[in-house]
Amino acid sequence: MLDRPAAGERAVLVQLDFGQKDIQEQFEEVRLLTESAGGVVCAEVFGRRHSPDPRTFAGKGKVEEVAAALAAAQADLVIFNHALSPVQERNLERSLQCRVIDRTSLILDIFALRAQSAEGKLQVELAQLEHLATRLVRGWTHLERQKGGIGLRGPGETQLETDRRLLGNRVKLLKDRLLKLSRQRGVQRKARLKGDVLNVSLVGYTNAGKSTLFNALTHAGVFAANQLFATLDTTSRKLWFEDAGHVILSDTVGFIRDLPHSLVEAFQATLEATADADILLHVVDSASHVRDEQIAEVNKVLTEIGAEQVPQILIWNKVDLTGVAPAVERDGYGRISRVKLSARTGEGLALLRDVLGEHAREKRTLRTARAQAAALDAIEEAEPDSGSF
Repeated sequence: MLDRPAAGERAVLVQLDFGQKDIQEQFEEVRLLTESAGGVVCAEVFGRRHSPDPRTFAGKGKVEEVAAALAAAQADLVIFNHALSPVQERNLERSLQCRVIDRTSLILDIFALRAQSAEGKLQVELAQLEHLATRLVRGWTHLERQKGGIGLRGPGETQLETDRRLLGNRVKLLKDRLLKLSRQRGVQRKARLKGDVLNVSLVGYTNAGKSTLFNALTHAGVFAANQLFATLDTTSRKLWFEDAGHVILSDTVGFIRDLPHSLVEAFQATLEATADADILLHVVDSASHVRDEQIAEVNKVLTEIGAEQVPQILIWNKVDLTGVAPAVERDGYGRISRVKLSARTGEGLALLRDVLGEHAREKRTLRTARAQAAALDAIEEAEPDSGSF
């Protein structure tokens, strides 16, 4: 008999290979996701397919293998590191006689666990309900078709419509609340943008070290851990530079491969600060073997939220793990393109402070020049035309 842990659901992880080149990294990622959700990985099932099975995603033979692993490990649920359709999820639960969740549900669950602010909780609930809506509609189809029978006579379509209406009402209420919060945030953001203050947002793949860097620069004490999505709620702090004034630095939620679209939509209000920033510090785990793929995933989400045009500086973090020396790199035009540092040890932080100070001075100088030009234009318009007399 296996000793069951005192806490944490036991999970069987399923990863199928459809020809992806980074399959091992994907599996390590879902393992971290499971642990971040409080689960205990007790079995792993791998397989190769040309394409997903329409009915069960994995195919009959692989489902039988999962069932065997489930029984042997006395697991509580099965987690697919893929996006399952409502029909596939339901068929798998019938075959395996246990809960089955996909990658999207797992990420949503972690977001629900991590959300601290009232706005964050509203955003997560909205994303969960919109994801549930597809499961709810498909899940009741057996009642829609039911002709009757012991224990099966009842509301059918009436119950389905009731649930649809209740869910729809709740979704509308959440969207209205988030819209109100978004408008309030927009007013505050516009007030900040009118000043000389440089607005900087930290972005990056989850667990790249954004919160650790944020704490190192601001001493804010934001929760930072070796977990996926340790930070959900955006936190902003002011940095002071003696010859450049204040800089506002914001820490944001991390991105991930196949981030659920419903989550991106729900967090739109929070992520608007990223799109309105003067500069994005794109934090990269330089020790990761798939850092290029992670950079591409972050840029994909930035495009989705309308922040693709905001200038970026790559922060090559965790150089203490790679042996690379701290440095600042510039492109062919002399613009800063990359800063190599370690947020954990502090190596290279002084270089990043110099970079932020440089950009803050540039913004202040540019705004001063524009103000002077506008003042001269106003004077010229107010002066009478000497040639009219």
